[in-house]
Amino acid sequence: MRDDFTLTQKRALAVLTVIALAFAAYFLRTYLLLIAISAVLAYLFTPLNNRLLTRMGSGAAATVTLLAAIATVALPLSGVAFLAFLQISQMVTGISQWVERTDFTALGQRLLDSANQLLARIPFIDTTLTPESVRDALATIGQKAGEFALGFARDSVGGIVAMVTALILFIYVFLALLTNGTKVLDLFRDLNPLGQQVSDIYLAKVGAMVSATVKGQFIIAVCQGVAGAVSVYIGGIHDGFFMFVIFLTVLSFIPLGGGIVTIPLGVGMAVFGNPVGGIFVIVFHIIVVTNIDNLLRPFLVPKSAHLHPALMLLAVFAGLQMFGFIGIVLGPVLMIVIVTTISVYLVVYKDAPMESITGTGGDPADDDAVREIPWWRRLLPGKPKPAPEPAKSAAP
Repeated sequence: MRDDFTLTQKRALAVLTVIALAFAAYFLRTYLLLIAISAVLAYLFTPLNNRLLTRMGSGAAATVTLLAAIATVALPLSGVAFLAFLQISQMVTGISQWVERTDFTALGQRLLDSANQLLARIPFIDTTLTPESVRDALATIGQKAGEFALGFARDSVGGIVAMVTALILFIYVFLALLTNGTKVLDLFRDLNPLGQQVSDIYLAKVGAMVSATVKGQFIIAVCQGVAGAVSVYIGGIHDGFFMFVIFLTVLSFIPLGGGIVTIPLGVGMAVFGNPVGGIFVIVFHIIVVTNIDNLLRPFLVPKSAHLHPALMLLAVFAGLQMFGFIGIVLGPVLMIVIVTTISVYLVVYKDAPMESITGTGGDPADDDAVREIPWWRRLLPGKPKPAPEPAKSAAP
């Protein structure tokens, strides 16, 4: 059939294929983020599915892999929610004890007098707060809060329906990509006009970046978040430990890290009466928290996934703005695609070395070989070597 097409028809078919792919992206634009999340999880859990296929059927293996993927996401979120609930409960208990010890009549009058004294110092403002005006303002705020709560409840009903729909779609897309991943990759290689070698480079780069962001960066962020929260606790702030762990872990996903919180916090502690604790928090972040990244990144992030810190910072923030929290993963992936495309152009048109694309001396499989080494062996002294391939039997 291919020989029956003229050159003009082949060109027209190529144009129609590009139009069809563009229209498919536009047609599925609402679910592109869901498809991307499904693809990321399917890529990460494919090794588990392949291992299960040696012991059970494809349907059972896919089901167990799906449950493992859901548990991997749900259990950490449940743990974070539980810790946050404990922290909030402690805060509520502390507030309740403070309420029992406080005379609100005298406190309210003192606050009202302080507010009036502050307003009297502001030029061009002649306002005096009274209990009646404060009561009216609180009534207005309560009315607005009630209207907001009703709107939130109304939107939540639609949000629950959308969440259930997204979950069903995720299951179908995840299972389809998990069981047909090889066919999808072959389709990408066939559709890519740059050829199979360049397609493999793109796939290796994207896969390395996904693994680096989800696996390596997650472990690094958790270690840095816990270390930062411990330093704040030792420095003298004993309330909100779990909240600091969650907050600093999230901040550690971006190149700026939790230092944008802990360093100003340490400065504030030093200025407002706790110089030893404040200096400890600052020094601990500079010496310990920062070097956690320097220590773990060479073992958890493959060389082919390295981006310049400036590009990584731009990619993370652009991804957050475009995709939300999942942009922490998708932003660097899109950036590595852009960088790889530019590198391929330089190799083809400017005779740049092939190492500029692979980053491993020309063979994208080098990083895969290194990742096969157990992580604990890569932490030991000396350069680890990949396991040797089994010897081939001699031909008869």
